[in-house]
Amino acid sequence: MAILKIARMGMPVLAGIARPVEDPTDPKIHRLVADMIETLADSGGVGLAAPQVHAALRVMIFHVPASRSTEAEGAVPLTVLINPQLTPLGEEMVEDWEGCLSLPGLTGLVPRYRSLRYRGVDLNGQEVEREARDFHARVVQHEYDHLDGVLYPRRLRDPSQFGFVEEIRKALAANRGQP
Repeated sequence: MAILKIARMGMPVLAGIARPVEDPTDPKIHRLVADMIETLADSGGVGLAAPQVHAALRVMIFHVPASRSTEAEGAVPLTVLINPQLTPLGEEMVEDWEGCLSLPGLTGLVPRYRSLRYRGVDLNGQEVEREARDFHARVVQHEYDHLDGVLYPRRLRDPSQFGFVEEIRKALAANRGQP
């Protein structure tokens, strides 16, 4: 296994549409996913899509720690999703701050569907299907966007709500009357 270099905004691999995986059981796909898992663990992130590690394939991994999950849903273990499909469950959108390993040090206020159903296959070719809400749904949508060449700044409603994490935190604290 290896820690892979993460593509940053501006690299062409992040702007293209990723190709479907023909055989999820292919040892090359297993090796890619193992490296993605190691890379994600090293980065401290919660999700990673194959284009972010310079592989234009429809593969994504993610997890939701208990601290970010809803009480009803609980933590979501590390999930490998190959050739995913998303279906929103309703029209409700919520805005929240997002960051991305491909845009280090930046954050933006991004609208996402509150709940959705996703499906795809795992490394054994077995179907994975789940419903997701709140942060879980946000992570899945964020990673899925990478497969279609979309980085979160393209989703912003208000470009003034995009900037460096430390500056946004300072501004939010000042607006709340915090030191």
